[in-house]
Amino acid sequence: MDEGEEKQTQGENAPEPAAPAPQAVAAPPEPAEAPVEAAPAPEPQAQPAEVSVQRKSELPPQLVGKVLLFSKWDVSGVTLRDAGMARYIDVSPVSVPHSGGKHSNKPFARAKMSIVERLINNMMRTEDFTGKKIKSYKAVELSFGIIAQKTQKNPLQVFVDALQNVAPREEVTRLQYGGISVPKAVDVAPARRVDLALRYISQGALDASHKSKKPIEECLADEIISASRNDVNCFSVAKKEEIERVSSSAR
Repeated sequence: MDEGEEKQTQGENAPEPAAPAPQAVAAPPEPAEAPVEAAPAPEPQAQPAEVSVQRKSELPPQLVGKVLLFSKWDVSGVTLRDAGMARYIDVSPVSVPHSGGKHSNKPFARAKMSIVERLINNMMRTEDFTGKKIKSYKAVELSFGIIAQKTQKNPLQVFVDALQNVAPREEVTRLQYGGISVPKAVDVAPARRVDLALRYISQGALDASHKSKKPIEECLADEIISASRNDVNCFSVAKKEEIERVSSSAR
């Protein structure tokens, strides 16, 4: 074999060059952890007003859930001894004695109105309370509080007793006989008895407030308490006794 063929054979049998080693690839940097935000604090729940909590705590357990007069007094135990006037004295439970005049201009609709609201309306008969419904409402509410404090009784029961003591049973009317006016004693209807009793109590309270420095609520409370005890020194009882005395002489 000549020298040229030997070189060609050695070139074919020569080992192949080794592949280059793979270079290490650097790992990508890990992302930095985001700062953990603190959870927002829960908003404090609104607490109930202190006035309502105190009012509920002041009420006895047996009165919770009932309809109370002025949100203070229970009227379920009020009794009336006069059967004739009981039909026209409404003592049904009502929290706010204000009907908005829905019974006006209806015959005998006053019998369906709360007797406390009728007292408030009768306090507005004079120039001191004319058109001042809120002032009259507050005066009656405060007077009931004074009555409860002085007598340690339900003020509505004291007021109902005062109405029954003050309502006259007889009054005088005038009859014409040939141009001559003759007084005649007649019985008073139950509805009119209630009207007159409310009028006398309101009139006596307003007159007493003009003669003294006491506020109107104290005068009204004193008038109702005196009338419930049938005290002849108060205006309403004295007025009733005067009417019945005159009517007894005209029989």
